[in-house]
Amino acid sequence: MFAAARRGAIVRGAFSRRFIAPQAAGLAFRHTRSLGSSATLLANDNPSLATSSSPSSTVSASGTGSSGQAFGVQGIEPEKRIRRSIFYVPGSDERKLKSSLSLGADCLVYDLEDGVAFNRKNIAREMVFDALEASEHRKAEKAVRINAVGSGLEFDDLNVVLRSSRLQAIVIPKVQSAKDVQFVSQMVDSVAPFITRKNVRIIASIESALGVMNLKEIATADPRVDALVFAAEDYCADLGLTRTREGTEMLYGRQAIVTAAHAYGLQAIDLVCMDYKNDEILREECEFGRRMGFLGKQAVHPRQLEIIQRCFLPTDHEIARAADISEGYQEHSKRGVGAFNYNGKVIDLPVVKWAEKILSRARQGGVAIPNGEERQKILQAGTAPAITAGGASAGSAASTMTAAAANSGKSDTTATTA
Repeated sequence: MFAAARRGAIVRGAFSRRFIAPQAAGLAFRHTRSLGSSATLLANDNPSLATSSSPSSTVSASGTGSSGQAFGVQGIEPEKRIRRSIFYVPGSDERKLKSSLSLGADCLVYDLEDGVAFNRKNIAREMVFDALEASEHRKAEKAVRINAVGSGLEFDDLNVVLRSSRLQAIVIPKVQSAKDVQFVSQMVDSVAPFITRKNVRIIASIESALGVMNLKEIATADPRVDALVFAAEDYCADLGLTRTREGTEMLYGRQAIVTAAHAYGLQAIDLVCMDYKNDEILREECEFGRRMGFLGKQAVHPRQLEIIQRCFLPTDHEIARAADISEGYQEHSKRGVGAFNYNGKVIDLPVVKWAEKILSRARQGGVAIPNGEERQKILQAGTAPAITAGGASAGSAASTMTAAAANSGKSDTTATTA
């Protein structure tokens, strides 16, 4: 499967021009020298890509596109993608690329950035392309982390990986402004296959003080933006922070990302747990991140996946309570009653909204909502397992889903850092 990667790298050298779409060919040299005007250059090379006319280029601060619809490529109802775990796979490691196809992560990110040595960038592009083509649509979301916009490597990355019809998302590292996002989105419009380009999402990684300060413009830069990721190591390096187990030094950055993500209808993905062999620390980080409002977490080792996948599902007690509140609200609304009493507490619309989000996340994770009798047993016992859509408990479903990940990671080393 991956033999073609080596041959392709030798034949194509640093970069094969046959991978460049005609409408983007004039941009290669100019973009690396003038990052700030990348979107304008694309528009100049092809008038059909002009920002004012592109269906995926105009987003208002309210979180809607130029036509007033919610985030997502115009004319397409965005598919809800669950991303409890985002797992990084080094793009130049053939063994890890192969084993990743059996992992239970919600999102696999084939890495062309930090996880690949500079002299392996070219062959990594070809190997990642082959890995994408060998993947199956029904399994994890397939994404690629390119090199940072302005690095001089991102154009080559995009012109190779965007050719795959199975690519579902691009992770942009070190995003500092809307221009970084807009450049990548324009490249998707110009290079990706027409039939699949509408489904390619953008995940923006926030790694600096400037990125945090520009969160609003980044989150609203383009309808393809689907999630914001907090990259702790780069953030701490940029601010000169000292990393601690408690993580209080990063509290502002993490809260800012969660707030911006929820304000504009995006997912917020939390930091990597670098102590990848310490389950206790991982579990603490997951639980704290979830309480903060993060919907998922990055991972760099297969053994982290099971804990992450479980922690970022609502608990059985939360699901049962949320279902009770939702059902109670519907019954009281029919009688014209707004706020109502539930176990001695006042339930009004904000609490109902919380309940609906809990139920939505449970359904996305494959957990069936228990009926009234089952809910009472769960609430009374406090530890009864939630029932998955397939009839198994949530715990057993998660164990089955991630068994391959746990086994494949016993003798592995850290995949890459985010």
